[in-house]
Amino acid sequence: MANHKSALKRIRQSERRRKRNQHVRSGMRTQVKRFRQAIEAGNVDQASEQFVGAERAIRRAAIKGVIPKRRADRSVSRLAKHLNLLRQNA
Repeated sequence: MANHKSALKRIRQSERRRKRNQHVRSGMRTQVKRFRQAIEAGNVDQASEQFVGAERAIRRAAIKGVIPKRRADRSVSRLAKHLNLLRQNA
C-alpha cells in the first residue's frame, strides 16, 4: 500500500479513470454489437440508425482518450463499409 499522500491521491485518480474508461469502452462495444446485429439481420433502416450511435460512441471514446484516434477512424470506416455493402445488396 502507498505511504505518501501523493501516491494515495494517484491511486484514487487511477481508480476514477479506470472506471470511466471501463464505462465508455463498454458502451462503445454495446453500440457496435447492436450495429452488427442489425447488419446480420439485413435490416438497412435499423442498421443506419445503429451506425449513427456506434460512430458517436467510438468518436466519444477517442476524444476521451479511451482508444486512439486512428483506431476510432479505422473502426468507423470498417463499420461504414459493412453498411454500404448492405445497402448495395438490398
